[in-house]
Formats: sequence, structure tokens, C-alpha cells
Amino acid sequence: MSGGYPRTGIIDIGSNSVRLVVYQGHPRVPATLFNEKVMAGLGRSLAATGAIDAESLRLAVGALRRFAAVAREMDARLRTVATAAVRDASNGQRLIEAASDLGLTVELLSGEQEATASGMGVLSAIPDADGIVGDLGGGSLELVRVVAGTVTDRVSFPLGVLRIAGLRQGRGPGFDRHVTRLIREAGWTGRGRGLPLYMVGGSWRALARLDMSLTHYPLPIIHGYALAPETIGRLGRSIAHLSKPRLRAVPGMSSVRAGQLGDATALLAVVMRELGTGSAIASSSGLREGLLYAALDAPTRALDPLIVATGEEGRLLGRFPEHGDLLADWIAPLFADDDPQLVRIRHAACLLADTGWRANPEFRDERGFEIALHGNWVAIDIAGRAMLAQALHTSLGGSIVPHPVLTGLANAGQIALAIQWGLAIRLGQRFSGGLAGPLQRARLALRPGLVALALSDTDRALYAETVERRHAALATALRRKAVVEAAA
Repeated sequence: MSGGYPRTGIIDIGSNSVRLVVYQGHPRVPATLFNEKVMAGLGRSLAATGAIDAESLRLAVGALRRFAAVAREMDARLRTVATAAVRDASNGQRLIEAASDLGLTVELLSGEQEATASGMGVLSAIPDADGIVGDLGGGSLELVRVVAGTVTDRVSFPLGVLRIAGLRQGRGPGFDRHVTRLIREAGWTGRGRGLPLYMVGGSWRALARLDMSLTHYPLPIIHGYALAPETIGRLGRSIAHLSKPRLRAVPGMSSVRAGQLGDATALLAVVMRELGTGSAIASSSGLREGLLYAALDAPTRALDPLIVATGEEGRLLGRFPEHGDLLADWIAPLFADDDPQLVRIRHAACLLADTGWRANPEFRDERGFEIALHGNWVAIDIAGRAMLAQALHTSLGGSIVPHPVLTGLANAGQIALAIQWGLAIRLGQRFSGGLAGPLQRARLALRPGLVALALSDTDRALYAETVERRHAALATALRRKAVVEAAA
């Protein structure tokens, strides 16, 4: 099922949590096999004492002991890294030594290394990212400029979410002035003018979760969710009036994150104002994914993560592994005006087109729709997900009218195009039976007022009543008539 790929694990000893993630799959977009964290709070006492307190140390060592054992059982190649809290604590070495006793070699990342890894993590999931990455951890805030697929300038500030409460306490507007001074002294004022801020870190992702809950957003996927500055201001005011039970009722919101929301929001508002960024976009990928991405060779790193991931899903769940790529090429002549981003999404739909076939026939369209809309995809925006889902829904026998769940996620023109993709995919699957030969021999083309299917004499037998109906439905959606031609 893994395609022979090895398992790789990363233990991330952060200032807020200690986490193990084990990955397996194509190295460009490995799937998560295991993900567990312990909220040890290593940075909780740093501002007051400069050291990790005894309880946090105990929790962290217990987590490391369990994670080392889990990684051994999974036969995962393990890498262990530590960030700001261990780096800054007077007794951080004690934790490193305890890890060594468990057979773990801890890499103590510098602020610059931490920032670089966070920037690379965002680039792994958003290859065309152009803006400022902001990684808010428990002990520090890293800002990283990403552009043209590379990390350029980076800086680290002692502004982790575990430190902010102490910095804000009793200061009033003094906290804003403190953060402003740090950013200005580092030369970062206005560096994000007109660009997005890519949010990394659990506390800022929790803010996106809260906004989704308050606005009843229909797609509960954090990656790619955008917040405008005025929205952040509104959330900051709302948090002060929301009870702890209400905050904890937000799906995916831990009690620890709920307690940190006010501080995280206050910092985000000041950072965005000083950088001049126009929006804040949540990224599901950060330091850990950046470490994996940075280790790839250049050709692997250059692969499109959406195409790789949907190709892997199609390979695992579909009938014929080569079918998706052939189908994408086969229907492409009908959509020559699609821009490159639409071509990518259409290709992904073809790669996923077979994933519903193993479901109960009554629910194939629902299975394909759910996989497309809720899959763990990156390098695709919300509208793209909606188009992917509509195409799968239509291709697997669902309605040829817009799916009601997608209202507000994509515009009418985008959904109409996705329906056309779905009808073209459906024709290709029905005509070929999912096999390679018929798609390689037959040709689709647009003629004035016509959708032409060129067939050899050998393949004429495949053009029976069911295929004819699929052909006619596609032609109608394209405002043309269906016609069969002799292959050249």
C-alpha cells in the first residue's frame, strides 16, 4: 500500500508541545501515518525563571520515551529536533541528555534554522507563495520572506505565545509598542506591504478554526483559509466575550489553544500592521514538513504536490493506475482555453476519477465528492477544491447541476466548467471501460458546433447506446452536437 516507501518520523520538541509525526509515501507529499502530541509547555516558565519547570520536563521526557518506542515499533527512520524553549532555557541541556539516554540524538535548531524550516514548509505546500511566513511557536516568532520558491530573509523574535501573556500583563498599549519596536529594530517594518502573511503554528491555526465556527464556514479545512485584517480585529474583540466552554466547543480546539487565543490574536494584529500584510493565510505545513522538503533533491522538490498526491490516491483506490493521466490527455482538446491552474485541477480530477468505483454503486458519486473536497491536498485553493469535487460528483453519475454544498466556495462559471470536465471524464471512462487502449486510439476534438469523437473501425463496436448518451450529454453542456468521425 505504501509503494515501498520507507517510514520517516520527526520528533519536534517545541516550546508548547512535544510531537511525533510518522510519514510514509511519495517523498514529495508523504502521508501521515501517526501524529501525536503532548502539551508539555516547556516554554511556560521561561519568562519568569529562565528555566523549564520540573513538571514540564517530566511531561516532555515521558513523551519522548513513548515516541521513541512507537518509532521503533513502526521501523521509522527518526529525526529529533528542538526549538526555542530548549535553546533558551538554562536547563535545556537536561532534556537533551534525557533524550540521549533514550537513544535519541537531538538537533538543537538555531532561530535562523527554525525560520528556514518553517519557510520551506510553506513552500512545500504552496509552491508559488510570495509573502511573509509567520511561525508562532510557544517560545518564539519567526518571520521569513518567501518568493520564487526560495527562502530569503529571516528573523526570530522572543515572542512565543507562552511569553505573550507576561508581556501583555499590565502593559496595555505598551505591548503593541514593544512588538513594534522589535520589528522596526530588525528592519522588517513594511516588508510585507501588499503581500500575504502565511500563518504557521497551532495558535494561529486555532484562530482560523474559531472564525470558521463563528461564521459557519461550510468547508472545515484549515489550509488555505484566509483572514482579512478587519476579521482579525473582530475576532480579537469577540474572544474577550466568549466563555471558555464556548471556545472549547470549536471543533479541533484544545483547551490549551483556547486559552492562548487572545494573546495570539493580539500579536497577529500588531505583526500584520507593522509588516503591512494584506491578509493572513493558514498553512498546514510548517517546520516538520520543511525539514522533509529541504532534504529532497531538486527534481523531486519541483514536482507538483497536488498532482503527486491525487495520483497516489488514484493509484491506491482506483482500478487502473495509468488511467488518470491518459484520461487527462484525452479530454484536454476540449478545454484548450483553460489556464495553467485550471489544467492542474482538471488533471487532478482525472487522477481521482476512479476512486469512487469500489464504493457501493448507489454512493459512488458521494464517495468521489467527499474524497475530492476533503482530501489532504495542498497547492489548491478553496475554489479549486470545489471544482474538483463537482467534477468527481458529475463524472461518477451525480447530478449535472451544481452541488448545493459548494455554494459560496466557487463561482457559477467555475462550477459550470467543472460539470463539463465531469461529463468529459464520464464519457472517457464509459467509452474505454477504464482501459488504456481505447483512449490511446480514439480522439476527441472540437469542431464548429460539434464535439467530434474520431474512432477506428475496430473501436466502432465500443460506441454503443450508453456511450452515445454520454457523448450527447457532454456536447449539450458545451452547447454543441455530438458527432462520430473516422479516425485518420
